Amino acid sequence: MSKVREAMVPEPRTLDVSAPAVEAGQLLARPEVRAIFVTDDGRLTGVITRKTLVREVVAEGLDPKTTPVGEIAEEPRYTIDSEMDLEEAFHFLEERDAERVPVVEDGRLVGVLSRELLQRRLAEDEPPDETQQQV
Repeated sequence: MSKVREAMVPEPRTLDVSAPAVEAGQLLARPEVRAIFVTDDGRLTGVITRKTLVREVVAEGLDPKTTPVGEIAEEPRYTIDSEMDLEEAFHFLEERDAERVPVVEDGRLVGVLSRELLQRRLAEDEPPDETQQQV
């Protein structure tokens, strides 16, 4: 059976815990970026979103140039191990209504699993319907 490692997107956008919040803001200004993963020597420590920046920096009146992302990052709701079976990962995402989940190995961030990409991957792995072929 296929594993998450084979379907994940490797090397997600990350910032070190000591990076200033302004760097997260610059990355999140891009429409395709919805979240930044915060790491400490490769270990996943948190997630930053636009909402996080507004709530934790802007609303609190903090200086984004001097506030480290490690101080404002939220713990990820969920993570998935890279060795989890794809079917199990799909059910995990469906049950939690999660679109994207960080993939870890021993706490180290190794990728991101997207529900949309996972659905496509699982569809590719399914054998063709026998009744459709006999036309």
